[in-house]
Amino acid sequence: MERVMQSLSQLGEAVAQRRHALGVKQGQVAEKAGITQESLSRFERGRAAEFGARKLLAVLAVLGMEIRFSETVPSLHARTEQVD
Repeated sequence: MERVMQSLSQLGEAVAQRRHALGVKQGQVAEKAGITQESLSRFERGRAAEFGARKLLAVLAVLGMEIRFSETVPSLHARTEQVD
């Protein structure tokens, strides 16, 4: 199922839901992803000020998830070009 997520806390919530659906404990996911259980817990609860790309991709791989990108607004490049 594809979901639109626009914040780190929404990503954390989706990860927590997937982990629960799989019946896997935080410690197991964290160990396989190479991060601490506390770091994963803060991320899932929306309490992480940041969660690096390496960590995110590792957690998603453990849970069989992936990120897909789509454009929602004109690109920055298109906005900065001006025709005189």
